[in-house]
Amino acid sequence: MMEYMWNYLGQDGSWGLFGLGMMFFMWLIMILFWISVVLGIIALLRWLVNQLNGDGGYVRSKNSALEILKERYAKGEIDKKEFDDKMRDIK
Repeated sequence: MMEYMWNYLGQDGSWGLFGLGMMFFMWLIMILFWISVVLGIIALLRWLVNQLNGDGGYVRSKNSALEILKERYAKGEIDKKEFDDKMRDIK
């Protein structure tokens, strides 16, 4: 068994296949893995926050445009004629 390990590690005490190049590659893979885990968690949290806010990150629909138009009319920002014109545009 010791002979196998000695041959695997190399006669000169080097790490054979696990030299500096392999160690660098393994560190690089580990760092990339943890970066992807952190970015995945951040993306998941942003998605959850958007879902809880109710907007989902989407552009407003026609229904919300109609609601805004009704609010503006109720506040007196627009008159009846402008309300009717914009109502036709929305539909």
